[in-house]
Amino acid sequence: MSDDDRDLIERAQSVTEKLYGKPMAVDEMADSFALYGLKKRTAALEGFDTELRGEIDSSPHSLRRRVQLMALRKNMGSLHEALRKARR
Repeated sequence: MSDDDRDLIERAQSVTEKLYGKPMAVDEMADSFALYGLKKRTAALEGFDTELRGEIDSSPHSLRRRVQLMALRKNMGSLHEALRKARR
């Protein structure tokens, strides 16, 4: 594992900023998640769960990011379940 201390959202925003010139919004991450296949969605959700199990400090930035991660995980989990019920 790398020494990168950024969370999943910060890493995704960094990658999209390098590729497209602007960081991806959290809502756009959820929208693009719908395009993933079943295995990739499952792996992404497991990555979120692993990250959310990690320790958190009490700084306001860290707490805000944790809330954003939890909300994004909840949205993606609901979307994943809906797509599974639709057999996609």
